[in-house]
Formats: sequence, structure tokens, C-alpha cells
Amino acid sequence: MTASASPAARAAEILSRPVALNGLTVPNRIVMAPMTRQFSPGGVPGEDVRSYYARRAGAGVGLIVTEGTYVGHESAGMSDRVPRFHGEEQLAGWAQVAEAVHEAGGLIVPQLWHIGMVRRAGKPPYADAPAVGPSGVRTDGTEGTGRAMTRSDLDAVIGAFAEAAAEAERIGFDGVELHGAHGYLIDQFLWAGTNRRTDEYGGDPVARTKFAAEVVAAVRERVSPEFPVIFRYSQWKQDAYDARLAETPQELAAILAPLAEAGIDAFHASTRRYWLPEFEGSELNLAGWTKKLTGKPTITVGSVGLDGEFLDALAGQGSPLKAIDELLDRMECGEFDLVAVGRALLQDPQWAAKVLGGRLDELKPYDAASLKTLS
Repeated sequence: MTASASPAARAAEILSRPVALNGLTVPNRIVMAPMTRQFSPGGVPGEDVRSYYARRAGAGVGLIVTEGTYVGHESAGMSDRVPRFHGEEQLAGWAQVAEAVHEAGGLIVPQLWHIGMVRRAGKPPYADAPAVGPSGVRTDGTEGTGRAMTRSDLDAVIGAFAEAAAEAERIGFDGVELHGAHGYLIDQFLWAGTNRRTDEYGGDPVARTKFAAEVVAAVRERVSPEFPVIFRYSQWKQDAYDARLAETPQELAAILAPLAEAGIDAFHASTRRYWLPEFEGSELNLAGWTKKLTGKPTITVGSVGLDGEFLDALAGQGSPLKAIDELLDRMECGEFDLVAVGRALLQDPQWAAKVLGGRLDELKPYDAASLKTLS
């Protein structure tokens, strides 16, 4: 790509490059971020869900990460409209989703989820199940009506994640993502604010990683060696935007190393604004530090969309072309490997096709008011 290439042409060229995640070759650098929709009554993804993902796959998204899906544990989630990744009817629906995405030319991984100790509300079957977490403490610091997990609870949840991953491979998915972010169960073990255990699962950062590493190892054991396992994590929580797992790169390295050793193939580093530096003294974002510390491929995310909202925030009323160039510069220098896009792909299913085709001028600006009618 020449220095005189237009930003649109440069974006198309750089984002079109393939990248390997274990045995999977992703054809370009665009990832559809997981976004909860609650459009699956009874936890069963139907024709509308198949169409939703297939449309984006057909428009060139390199890798789709589904909305969070509940693993097979009674306390995994509280909504009867969030899809489950267990049960005959639910898995049959997901198999049809994967088939539709593949027919459209795409790749797809389910995000496997257990919400843990969060605010409990909703309808059966989940509303009546006890909330569980590492210490029976919510991310807002309250104790609520849940309880700390026993050894039996830990084994059951670890087994549920492993079983869901095995089912994902069996029914034709291209990998799995484990949800270890935003104050949900796995993250509750990682964060000192919710993990107050005094056994081997609590204490210093390495001990707090033990549960997550056991989930990863169990998943790795149940799937093929070449099957990609992605781990999504964050510093921030739903009830605590300023929360941090690690205050220094050294603390972050201590948390990530056991996960990489247990079998993670790529990390999905969730930030609210991808362009912000993670630690003082370096411009690297969370995905950049993750790649530097682990050597694993990383996905960056956080207000990425190349739309008006993203450009204004990054460019500060300056040139939108400069904002695009900064994103591409960071990818080209190897700070991260893939870019996850959320709301922009909700707004415009053709977003990837337009970007990869050099048609940035055709992108639709994000409009929150219109999302209820989008599919």
C-alpha cells in the first residue's frame, strides 16, 4: 500500500488481511462483537436469529461472536429470552445458525456465559435458582440473596462450560469464546472486589485466576487441539466502570499467564474506548498489552465503528480520516490483530462490505433510537 493511498483504500487493504487463530483462518480482521438481544424465547434461537447473523456473515464479517449464551447450570442466567447453549431444541437451533452463517461464507463462535452473582430478576426457569459467586458478593458490593460457591458448585460450572464447548464443536461452530468480562461469574473470581475467598481460589492475582484457568483447561480437554478457544476479559464491570483487575503490566501478566498456559488461543480485551492507553508510560491499549505479555493474538474492542460517534470521540472534531489512519496504524504495527465492531454492525449489516470495499462514505451513522427495529 503506497503512502498516497486514500484512507478508504488503506482501510480496505489492511482490514482484508487474513489472520490465524489456532487451526482457524479468519479471512479478514473484522469481528462482530457479542451483543445481548434477548430475541430467543425459551432460550431457542429461531429463524430471525439465523437471519440476523447470516446477513452480517454474507456482508463480509470475518468472524462472528454470538451474543452471550447460557451454559447448562441452573444459575447461569436469569432471562428466558437469552439463548441457551444446552438442551436439544436450543442446540438444534444453534446448529441451524452455524449452518446459515457458513452458507453465507462466514465463521462463527458462540460466547459461553454464566452471569454469576449479579442482580437477580426475571422469569423461570432461572429466577428461582440461587445466585452463586466466588464469595456471595455482587459487583456493587452488596451481598444479596446468593451464596459463595462450594467445591461441588465449582465442578458443576466447570463441567457446564466444557460440555457447551464440546457441543459447539459437535454441531459445527468454528470455535468458542469464554465470557470472562464485565463482572460476570468468571470475572468475579478474577477481581479482588468480588473474590474474598480464603481458599486456593482467592488471594493474590494468580490464585484468583485458578477458577478461570480450570474452566479453560476443561474446555481445552473436550475439544480438538486445533479448535480455537477465545477468552474475553475486561478491567471494567457493569456496576464499576473504574474497576481494575491489574494496576500494572506485571499484575496483568500474572493474571494472563495461567490462562494462556491452560489453552487460550486468543484474547478479546474489552474496553469502553479502545484508543485509551491502559497503563501510564505507554500508548498500548489493553489488547496491545495482552499481546505483548502473552504473545497470543488479540481482539480489540470499544467504540470502534468508523462512524460519526467513533470519529468524533477519537478525532476530537478533527479530520475523520486521521481517526481512521490511527486505527490502521496501530493494527499495522502489530498492537492487536483483529477489531471487534458492535453497534455499527447493529445499525448497518453491510458495514463490513462497505469498509472492505473502500466505501467509507456509504457508512450509516449510529442511531440508538432506531435499534429496536433493526435485525
